[in-house]
Parts: sequence; C-alpha cells; structure tokens
Amino acid sequence: MASDTTDSLFRRYGPAYRWLATVTVMLGTISAVLTTTSVNVAIPDIMGAFGIGQDRAQWLSTGALAGMTIGMLLNAWLMSNFGQRRTFVGALCIFVIALIIAGLSPNDTVLIFCRVVQGTVAGVLQPLSMYTLFQVFPPHRRGTSIGFSGISVILGPALGPTLGGVMIEHFNWHYIFYVAAPVSVLAILMGSVFLPERDEARARMRFDWLGFVLLVMALACLLSGLSNGQREGWDSNFILGLLAIAIAAAVSFFAWELYTPQPLVSVKVLANPQFSGAAVVACLFGVGLFGSTYLVPLFMQTVQHLTPYSAGLLLMPGALIMGVLMPLAGYLSDKLPARILITVGLLCFAVSSWWLADVDANTSFWTVAVCVVFSRIGLCLIRPALNVSALRSLGPELLGQGAGMVNFTRQLGGAFGVTLLSVTLDRRTFFHSDTMTALQTSGNGATAELLRQVQDLLAQTGAPPELQSSGALHFLGRMLYAQAYTMGFRDSFHVVAIIFVLGLIPTWIMGRSQPAHT
Repeated sequence: MASDTTDSLFRRYGPAYRWLATVTVMLGTISAVLTTTSVNVAIPDIMGAFGIGQDRAQWLSTGALAGMTIGMLLNAWLMSNFGQRRTFVGALCIFVIALIIAGLSPNDTVLIFCRVVQGTVAGVLQPLSMYTLFQVFPPHRRGTSIGFSGISVILGPALGPTLGGVMIEHFNWHYIFYVAAPVSVLAILMGSVFLPERDEARARMRFDWLGFVLLVMALACLLSGLSNGQREGWDSNFILGLLAIAIAAAVSFFAWELYTPQPLVSVKVLANPQFSGAAVVACLFGVGLFGSTYLVPLFMQTVQHLTPYSAGLLLMPGALIMGVLMPLAGYLSDKLPARILITVGLLCFAVSSWWLADVDANTSFWTVAVCVVFSRIGLCLIRPALNVSALRSLGPELLGQGAGMVNFTRQLGGAFGVTLLSVTLDRRTFFHSDTMTALQTSGNGATAELLRQVQDLLAQTGAPPELQSSGALHFLGRMLYAQAYTMGFRDSFHVVAIIFVLGLIPTWIMGRSQPAHT
C-alpha cells in the first residue's frame, strides 16, 4: 500500500486539506504548550505540597522550557527518519503518559522529570507544526496560516495560567495535567489520518549523539548554576565549576556542529544575516514572554494574595485579544515589512513591562490586566512576522532546520528568562531587604513610633510584656520583607522592559538584510 504523501492527501481531500492539517497540528501544539504554562499558577500550591523553596520550584517551568529547547533540535532528525505522522503521533503518546505520571507524582523529583518530558514533546511539535503549514500553504499565504497556527503556541502562555487556576480552584493542582489528555487523544486520531507519512525515497539522517550530549550538558549545567547560585554562593567552587563546564560544553557543541557532516542543528543557517537577526529577536522575545508569564501570576498570588483562579483569570483578556488579532497579524505579515511589525510589537511589550514596574500591593486587578493586554497586542505582531521573515530568507532544503532553530532560540530564551528573572527577583529582594534593615536604627523616629504603636496594640490584646517587643520586631521584619519583595518584582519588570528594547537592535539588522528567497 502506497504511503500517504502531501500530494496524495491533497488529491484525496481537495483544498480543504490545508485546514484539516492546520487544525490537526494546532490541537497537538495546544495540548502540549497549554500544560507547559498552566503550572505557573500552581507553583505556590506545589511548593506547599512537597515542602520545596522557589529555587527548586522554578524548575517546574525552567525544566519544561529546557526540554522544549532540546525537543526542537530533535525535530528535524525525527521527521527525517520517521516522518511527520509517526513523529506527531508518537510524541503525543509519550506526552499523555507523562501527563498521567505527573498527576500521580509522589515527590517533586518525579514531577520535574515529567515536566522535562512534556516540554520535550512540546518542543518537537512546535517546529513540526510550522513545517507542515509551509508544506500545505503557498508562499503568499504562509503569513496568514502562521497567524492562525500561532494561536496554538501563544494561547499556551495566555490561557494556560487561567485554566490552571480553574483546576486548582475547583479540584487541586494534580488536575492541571489531566485536562490536556482528551485534546491530545483527539490530536493523535486526527494525526493518524491527516498528516503525511515519511517519503521512503529520502535518505535517513544519522543522529548526532555527541552534539546532543554536549548540548544537554551545557543547558543542564548553566541552568543549574544560575538557579543554585543564590543558595550555594556565586563564588563557590560548585557554582563556578558548573558554569565552567557549561561554557566548555557550549563551545564544544558549536565547534562540533560546524565540523560534523550531519549536525543536530545547522549552525550554518546563522550565516544568513536576516535569519541570524530573527534568531536573536526570537531569543530575546522568549526571555520576555516566558519570564513575564512566570512573574505576573507569582506577583498576584504572593504580593496581592489572589487565588490561583484570579491570578490565572488576569491573563484571560489578553487571550481574547490574541484570538482576534493573531489572524490579522498573520495577514499583515504578508503585506507589511517584518521590521515594522516586530518593532511595534517590541515597543508594546517594553511599555507594558515598564508600566508593570510600578505595581504594588494596592494596584488594581484591571490595571495589571490592561498591562497584560497591551503586551499581548505586541506579542501578536511579533510572532507571525518573525517566523515568516526568518524562513523566507532560507532555501527549501533548509526549512526544516530553520524552523527548528528559530523555535529553539525562542525556547532557549524562555528557559534562561525564567531562571534569570527568578534569580533577579531573589537577589534584588535581598538587596532591598538589607538596605531597608540597615536604616532601622534607634535614631529612626518613624521606626520607633511604629514599634511603640504595635507594642500598644499587643498590650491591649493581653500579650505578656516579654512578647510585646519581640512581636513588634517580628511585624516590622515582615513588613520590610513584603516591601523588599515588591521592589524586587519592580526591578524584575524593569529588566524585562530593557530586554525588549535591546531586541530593536537585531530587528534593525533584519530590516537591512534582503531575503535570499521569497
């Protein structure tokens, strides 16, 4: 029996096949990415369930994003050796198993491992989705198709926290993993019918095991070093050793990829100025997108003490805006220069992040929601234009590697972004706490008056004299830490804004470079 190729599927289903393939890959990507981001609002609950700190809990996000990074580089080899259909169906089957195990996790180690597996599957599916759409849509309609498919990738950061909040509010954190299973099963059934099989006439790729090991070593050591630096000490032998191994492994990885005839990732595509500019923008975009998606729900729950549902619901208006604007943004990416759309999108995100840097415990729910909506408008403008601009600069033989690389750099930025902003939040919180604590001296009249008032209140409640002084000092300490924690969030949002402004530099380079292929 002849295998189902793209041409034979077009003959069988007619022009409607484009949309059948689009819906199929969108369902698979939605189920994978949605779970990846819905965990953000569950982090406080999971920390309490397993008794872990933020330095350990942030691996629930960082591990998934690092897994995505690896999965995106595996994509080209998997599709070459197994075809789109088997890769898609097999990846989703593994994903469903990881969902079930994650929901039944007895400890944080098992849960983090499942998160890495889930992220790896999401990393395989995202470039597969883009590659499929570039196969079934003509060049002049690719922007529009990517605009529709972009909903599947972008709705993860937007709707994931909202859905996670609903599950925690009405059930518990375990159910955020179970909810994606039915969608995954539907995607498996559709992928078994509507995605093309492997072209047996094509030669199979050899897997670059050495490059894979070097990349995993570099990512694991770098992210571990960054996440443990605050606890172990940045100048400790353990942290310096991890960072040294990460640098050596990263240099060795790029050197090996340039040398080997069948690389894990075609580093040579970065020689194209337009593509390399798009890759840098994608990396910075990932830092800001996933970093801010991690920060906002955490701020709303820990500083403003909202429920997980309310914290997730905060992102719902932005999700609705994206559902409307993403197809329009895809259409515009076919009509307008990519540099214009990306520049406007980066500025929207930068302004939103700078605006969020003024938040405190008294900031209204809708003020933060409007900031998020403004950032999502920018997000809609960036993604279709960035993907189309990057892949138009490459020849047909490099589309698979190019799609994997541009998604790889975005997810790599996301993994670094969550870790970077988690570290920034901790360090700036400690800095502000130490600074304000140093000002609380016996000569500080405001502090002395506050302590006296608290002691009077404790006396009125009948507290013994020996507890009045210690109780007042405890209250002062909690108040100082809460203020320092809020200021740490402000500094972190400032960092996000600066990152998006820096993205304007490679965007300008992209605009100066003319695409080699249209």
